[in-house]
Amino acid sequence: MWFPLEDAESRDQGTSPDLSAQLPIRLATTTTTTSPSAESPGSSIIQDEYVQSRYPIRTAASASTPTRLCRLTPITAKGTSSFGKRHNKSHTLCRRCGRRSFHVQKSTCANCGYPSAKVRKYNWSEKAKRRKTTGTGRMRHLKEVHRRFKNGFQTGTPKGARGPESQ
Repeated sequence: MWFPLEDAESRDQGTSPDLSAQLPIRLATTTTTTSPSAESPGSSIIQDEYVQSRYPIRTAASASTPTRLCRLTPITAKGTSSFGKRHNKSHTLCRRCGRRSFHVQKSTCANCGYPSAKVRKYNWSEKAKRRKTTGTGRMRHLKEVHRRFKNGFQTGTPKGARGPESQ
């Protein structure tokens, strides 16, 4: 965006330049909407528009003096242009649940709570309980316990594997 600087004459004389010719113009346009009851007090709407000209407006007084234009320094934005500079990730893959929820600096998983011994779970969601309950994983130990329970937790070697019985 370009803005006029003070001209050379006003700088030499120590006076401020007349910038009223370059300021935005305020236009008031009145739009009247006619409704079935045109006599009602809310029938006219007044809209104010601020129109800013692209080039400085030259009046007869300022036409003789040249105007210099300078560019303002760019302002550092905090929005969209800043988001492209983020190139390091805060979360990586968790080795227990496999989701990208393991926080690198905290070294804790946001999903399952790894490295804590128990899996992170709360009783506020029925579907979340179904996803994390017993039986959704491998159950390496519980499968074996269930099989041993059906046989009455027998111990030792089976009868035929002991060999011939001696009396």
